[in-house]
Amino acid sequence: MTDARSRRAGRATSKNGISGAAALIGAAALLVTAAPAHAAGGGGNDGPAEVIPGKGTSTPALVDGIREAAASSGSAADAARGHLAGKRGRYRIAEPARDLKPVQTLSSGASETVRLQQKHQGVDVLGGQYVVRMEHKNGKRVVTGTSGKYFTGLKADTRAEVSEKLAVERAVAATLHDLVGKRLAKGDAARTKGAAPAARSLTGTARGLVVVPKGPGVLTHHVTVRGTDPATGHPVLREVYVDAKAGYPVLQYSGIKTFGTDPGTGAEALRARARAAAADTSKAAARAAAGPVSPGVTGSGVKYDGTTVELGLVKDTARNEYVMTDHARMWDSSKNPVTTWDARGKEVSEVEGRWPDGIKEFGSPTPSFGKDATEAGAVDAHWAAGKVYDYYKKVHGRDSLDGRGMAINSLVGVTEFGGAYVNAFWDGTKMVYGGGDQDYKTLSADLDVVGHEMTHGVVEHTADLVYAGQSGALNEALADYFGNAIAVDAAGTAMDDPDAGLLGGNLCRTKTPRQCAFRDLNDGHTTSKNFLGVGFGTDNGGVHLNSTIFSGALWDIREDLGRTLADKIVYKALAEYMTPLDGFTEGRDAVIAAAKALGVSAKDLNVVQRSFNAHGVVPNWEQALGVDTDVLSAKLNTTGTEAGAGGGWWTASRSNDDGSEAYSVWAGRVDGSGAPKLISPNDGRYHVSPATDGKTVAWVAYGKTGTDVLSRPLAGGPVKKLYSTDTATVYNVRVEAGTVVFDSADLLGGRHVGYVRTGDRQPTWVDGDRAELSTALPSLSGGRMAYATLYPEGDDYRVGTEVLDLATGKKTLMGQLGKPENIGQTGINATGVFWLVDETPDDKGQVAVRRAKLDGTGVADLSPEKGAGALRASELTASESAVTVTDAQPDAAGYNESLPKLWQFAADGSSRARVSCNRGEQSSPAAAGGKQVVWIDGTTSSTDLVTRTRPAGTCS
Repeated sequence: MTDARSRRAGRATSKNGISGAAALIGAAALLVTAAPAHAAGGGGNDGPAEVIPGKGTSTPALVDGIREAAASSGSAADAARGHLAGKRGRYRIAEPARDLKPVQTLSSGASETVRLQQKHQGVDVLGGQYVVRMEHKNGKRVVTGTSGKYFTGLKADTRAEVSEKLAVERAVAATLHDLVGKRLAKGDAARTKGAAPAARSLTGTARGLVVVPKGPGVLTHHVTVRGTDPATGHPVLREVYVDAKAGYPVLQYSGIKTFGTDPGTGAEALRARARAAAADTSKAAARAAAGPVSPGVTGSGVKYDGTTVELGLVKDTARNEYVMTDHARMWDSSKNPVTTWDARGKEVSEVEGRWPDGIKEFGSPTPSFGKDATEAGAVDAHWAAGKVYDYYKKVHGRDSLDGRGMAINSLVGVTEFGGAYVNAFWDGTKMVYGGGDQDYKTLSADLDVVGHEMTHGVVEHTADLVYAGQSGALNEALADYFGNAIAVDAAGTAMDDPDAGLLGGNLCRTKTPRQCAFRDLNDGHTTSKNFLGVGFGTDNGGVHLNSTIFSGALWDIREDLGRTLADKIVYKALAEYMTPLDGFTEGRDAVIAAAKALGVSAKDLNVVQRSFNAHGVVPNWEQALGVDTDVLSAKLNTTGTEAGAGGGWWTASRSNDDGSEAYSVWAGRVDGSGAPKLISPNDGRYHVSPATDGKTVAWVAYGKTGTDVLSRPLAGGPVKKLYSTDTATVYNVRVEAGTVVFDSADLLGGRHVGYVRTGDRQPTWVDGDRAELSTALPSLSGGRMAYATLYPEGDDYRVGTEVLDLATGKKTLMGQLGKPENIGQTGINATGVFWLVDETPDDKGQVAVRRAKLDGTGVADLSPEKGAGALRASELTASESAVTVTDAQPDAAGYNESLPKLWQFAADGSSRARVSCNRGEQSSPAAAGGKQVVWIDGTTSSTDLVTRTRPAGTCS
């Protein structure tokens, strides 16, 4: 153990003197925190309680070290709520019987763990869950501890003022904009019944009212958006929370979870919707209803690694085959099966959250399965599912993923567009494994992958950690930890083996395990050196990118304490302490408390604490994250909005300190002098996407009856309404010398650029608002406007970049170097036009950064689409001397390099450099003149408006 500890001291160092805790939930930067102080007392009858206070609430985040009598008769849930009611001085929960709904009671021996869902005036509170732990033996109950989040400061009115219909429309519109709003593509042509294909690819379903616990609470409509990404064809599952007073999406994150980090290549639905989709329609359900007649027989098969293994089977008399359905494991409990299904040829979109038609269990004429089942990954999947079930049953006494003997179903061989699908996911009812490709085996061919996906099911039925931000990274960390633990134990691998911490290391056909692995729990990542602050549009807020910080600490505990004790500690923390919005610090507290509850020695407890310290998981660690930028406005607490700059001023939307207020538009000087000034009215609407030219600010206001484009002079004066619509959403506002231009998207997916000049009563649409045309992504400078345009040419459509001279009305189509498939954001200055263009849509998202003279000639690339250094750019802004783009590298060597970063080019193409070396996500750049750029930066886990006056360089 000493050697292992000394090795880790070299790869991960702790930061001392840091206190506090934070867990990020939402791109809106909702912070749910627990203070570090341990307070004695609290009303216990048997000695002082150890209390970790909750921040922003009077209810403790964790209470430990108590043994307090509870009601011995009646249900565990009633006893738990009775305890909370009897200790109002400690918990500050006024009416536990009214405001806490029992959702689960986990009994194991004498212990009882009750999970209670918070309600506010009868409405569910997102992530509001409180846990009460008890012992019940010899006819008596005692409470041993509590933990979780109960938000005592909620005061939100629970009467919705926005209809479900409008909430669904805006949720779908917001999702569509996130997917395709940054480009105009040939495929967007509105040619069928006047509706663009993009509009028909997504649908929204209202899930009811939910209070998002920011400050006094924000009442929202919860909407699930699902369908197909019109740009990529990947399945979409988005959970969107729309403010029920103003109709603006205040929180949204993907419900898609995969083993790998690409959120577009797999799906893992949230549990409720997935269950509903599969309920009563699957063959598995029909078989379960019929009931088994015997535990079946033992057969065999050969795994990908050549090992012959036993398989639990039954004889299907109708097919006259032995099929991969194992009743033996749960024969003495639920009699539910472990089944492996042949899904070869099924598209990933057909199996996500639903049961596909026509699939069968893998079968064989004899109990010995042959080469076909091996190559399909069925043998590995069936064997591994049994191994994972056995682990949870034997080590933790857990009967299947839900703890109550639920059926376990694995679908193997799924494809993507008929080709390779190199990923895996759990969708609330089943595991799904891609068939692999020439480089990767089927994803079921590594036990740690199967253990990972099945553990997501265990997490879902225990702490149910929200799959976003820190709680999502904690979800991934636990799935990785147990998946790795099961695989390492099954292989007999020593924990000090250099490859012991690899995830997916056995998936490659030719590469070594280390070359092949998706992640390494022994990578030494720490919060201070490796945490990546990102919005929820990137890896759901870093759920994979940041997971090894926490899983690495757990892995170190396992190496030092041994597998048996470590696994019991981590499982107890998950099952009995953690709640949905827990982040890294709350996770640390849970693991330490679980270790104490298991009676570990002081020496072993020190190992647990030191492991977290070594990975920087210490109170208040977020405050130690460094940046190389100047902060113009800290903690904007906004989502789905942009920043603007011009004429020496910046403008951005802001909420209040806890993110509970509707957004307002502010403006300030880009040199940081003076105090920012409020521009928009504080009228309950969401004021977003502002732009300024140093004299006027223009922006979009979302309200319960419609959407308005507004403007106001920086020097003060009345707010002017320029355009109003109740059927469209508005983006990409730009303003110059009294002209305001914007991009309007209707409910059918059509897009049109409009502009309003001083004195105009209605916008002028550059494409005449004609259904067969689309325009988008405008820029404005020197009395000229550039924009992307989609137009018919013969029987086909083309996309290009066009410039409109506002004084003369003359339109000029820019030249191209090839045949564009889509056009991205445009920019314009006094001498040229700049835009993003994709001519090879089947690559990995790379685009060219292109320029031309104002007359459309002199076309050249500042950055080509192909070759070394090609960018995957999504945003662009231009000054007279520089062009800045947001880029995310698809094949980056490190996690940080894969995030959106700002690159700046000289307008003549003579230089290229990184704008900032900040470690987190950089987005929404706005040129402030010369080389200065203003942007929204996520490095510190909040949405800060920052600036640099010149590029940082290479950042190497």
